[in-house]
Amino acid sequence: MKKKIISTLLVIAALAAAAPAGSAQTAARMDERFDFDWKFTLADVPEAKEAAFDDGAWTDVQLPHDWSIARPFAGDDWRLGSMAYLPGGVGWYRKTFTLPAELTGRQIYIHFEGVYHRSDVYVNGKHVGFHPYGYTGFEYDITPHIAFGEENVVAVRVDHSDSPTSRWYSGSGIYRHVRLKALGPVHVANWGTYVTASRIGSESAGVDVRTSLENHSGRRATVVLESEIRAADGSVAARVSSSVDLAAGGDRTDVGQSLSVAGPRLWSPDSPAMYTLVTTVREGGAVVDRCETPFGIRDIRFDAGKGFFLNGKPVKMKGMDLHQDAGSLGAAVPDRSFERRLQILKEYGCNAIRCSHNPPAPAFLDLCDRLGFLVIDEVFDKWKSGYYAKYFDEWWERDMSSALLRDRNHPSIVLWSIGNEVAEQNDTTQAGVQRLTMLQDFVHRTDPTRKATMAIAPNDIRKRTYNATGFNDALDVVGYNYQEQFFADDHRRYPGRIIYASEVFPYYRSSRERVREYGERNPWYDTAENDFVFGYFIWAGADYLGESSGWPSKGWPTCPFDLCMFERPMATFLRAVWNDDRPVLGIAVVDQSLDLDPGKDHWTWPKMASHWTWPQYRGEVLHVQTVTNCEEVELWVNRTSMGRRKLSDYPNNTIEWRAFYVPGTITARGYNGGVEVVSYELSTAGRPAGIELLADRAVLAADGQDLSHVTVRLVDENGVVVPNDDRTVTFTVEGDGRLAGLDNGDLRSSESFKGDTRTTYFGRALAIIQSGRTKGAIRLKARVDGLPEAAVTIVSE
Repeated sequence: MKKKIISTLLVIAALAAAAPAGSAQTAARMDERFDFDWKFTLADVPEAKEAAFDDGAWTDVQLPHDWSIARPFAGDDWRLGSMAYLPGGVGWYRKTFTLPAELTGRQIYIHFEGVYHRSDVYVNGKHVGFHPYGYTGFEYDITPHIAFGEENVVAVRVDHSDSPTSRWYSGSGIYRHVRLKALGPVHVANWGTYVTASRIGSESAGVDVRTSLENHSGRRATVVLESEIRAADGSVAARVSSSVDLAAGGDRTDVGQSLSVAGPRLWSPDSPAMYTLVTTVREGGAVVDRCETPFGIRDIRFDAGKGFFLNGKPVKMKGMDLHQDAGSLGAAVPDRSFERRLQILKEYGCNAIRCSHNPPAPAFLDLCDRLGFLVIDEVFDKWKSGYYAKYFDEWWERDMSSALLRDRNHPSIVLWSIGNEVAEQNDTTQAGVQRLTMLQDFVHRTDPTRKATMAIAPNDIRKRTYNATGFNDALDVVGYNYQEQFFADDHRRYPGRIIYASEVFPYYRSSRERVREYGERNPWYDTAENDFVFGYFIWAGADYLGESSGWPSKGWPTCPFDLCMFERPMATFLRAVWNDDRPVLGIAVVDQSLDLDPGKDHWTWPKMASHWTWPQYRGEVLHVQTVTNCEEVELWVNRTSMGRRKLSDYPNNTIEWRAFYVPGTITARGYNGGVEVVSYELSTAGRPAGIELLADRAVLAADGQDLSHVTVRLVDENGVVVPNDDRTVTFTVEGDGRLAGLDNGDLRSSESFKGDTRTTYFGRALAIIQSGRTKGAIRLKARVDGLPEAAVTIVSE
């Protein structure tokens, strides 16, 4: 017998029916996440679209869901390197739900934040839509197909049989949230509010609101549209009302309103102040719709000679290019995983993100607003090349519209990127310029408050065709991929060009003659020393799956942070140069024999490790680096000083040393003005004596989505991490929680991300616990042969 799943909309509808006419309960739009109690099968089953189909043998899943991340690696198929050697396929999802009869007369919509890719959606056997692009959201009006008071079935076919399609790991499936909405016949349209700020001063700011209303009632309607701005403390900062006549038929009617906010708090990375627009629609005195739109008040300006200005002040973007996957979680990334990543990067000194190379999840942008990041929102990777080529002509405008309308109210977004290293940049026939202009003009029409950009990379560094054809001249803002050596020359030749480093090598620098020059002056300085270069985005900020250099590596392994978001020793460089307000100091031993995934040559760093456990080199001289922003550093090996050295005598904020290895400690002390301001010490580890489990959060929400990231460390009897004696750890979970993923940061590992064992790497691993939907204790246990069992308790409430 088919399992009957009653949506919480039943409860909401019951409350609404019981409430007095005109009350808030009657008016509230019903909009809930539709993530739980789905069925899934990895097979093409055409008859699964029918409501009567028996899915009892299918697997229970919850969304977001990525089926590829749980599949066995296919290392024998070289084509899958861009997909982390994880296969795609065709999958079907089904969900049974009931909407009460009291909702009859409402408009029912199902909203998908992202499905990868080529999805077909059916409701009670009826096809409601096809969406090919895997990175934009979409919504269907399913009202005609709903049986109120009876069971309904939504079925989704996802076709990733053409995998790999993106140049990086895309995942497969309904990998973002789904929402179900029940709205009155008269309501605010999907993505139907547009909030912009102008005339910004210390005493007041003008706020312009454009609201799109729809009337599906079959009759003409006269409504009152109220827009109310609330500050973070809930106080009303401004309010305006307008009477609007709406024709029948469901067409959109756009309504413009203007408000003024006194004493506005301006949004910035240092002070990410947010406001909320509360939109209320009344008909005959009754509230028929209400929705909220977070936004921020800030002023942005780009200057070809002086860079980027935020609220009248110059800001240098210290940025990272980020793909969307989260290692062991694949592309199905819960909101908390995004939050953890951004919190780590915020503390690190990063203030800007380039979303590479697709629109991110809505929750990611919400977090960028709240935590304070400047964002370049990228709509496309390629245009008429790559997998999107066959969809471009029919779908580009719909997909751009989806991205821009969805994201335009985020204060964090400062640029729209319309492409990355597209083939058209080298077109000498002007077709490329025409296509660029078409996309950029669409940006200007849809959101006149922001400029368009794209990332340009040299196909031939000596020719740089895009300058000769006028392709770069047509762009509002030009992103330079791996061309920092041309900043000064291009600024002289094209003084009106707005420039930034959209992708840079993490360590090596190119020359005018060749990309692979391996110059050891870090590209950061080309941005830091030129005011006209407004920002720097390292490729990439964190390791990601896919775009492998070859088996056994499953991805890109040369970033400041690994798949676990563990900070690598080389990351100290950007920490040092991005944080002028605090002293930074780190120690690393350079050793080219280290067992590290090499990655692609020009994106690598010298191999190094931050530990002092080198028994193979006892009695030998080691190459040691201290990376710092301090004026001077003194280095000690046990009680022997290696002297004090000035940073100004060395390049790359890195002081070089040769140190005789003996077990014990190596200590660096940083000085400013002759006063010690920071120290850093490494100790030699003994044999493994125990397991440490360090949970980043001890209390979770019992919502079935929340996460705790548990760092697993092999330690000796003194608590020092043991980097040279890795062991296999077996995990078990007790209580209403589950092991969402296991990782160790080594992209060459072929252990399953979804198993119950993981081998440490340099003494560490990561276990991710996801809460269930009941309150109680979740207990994670870790066992290593020959060591005491370890456990940590996490409370779900």
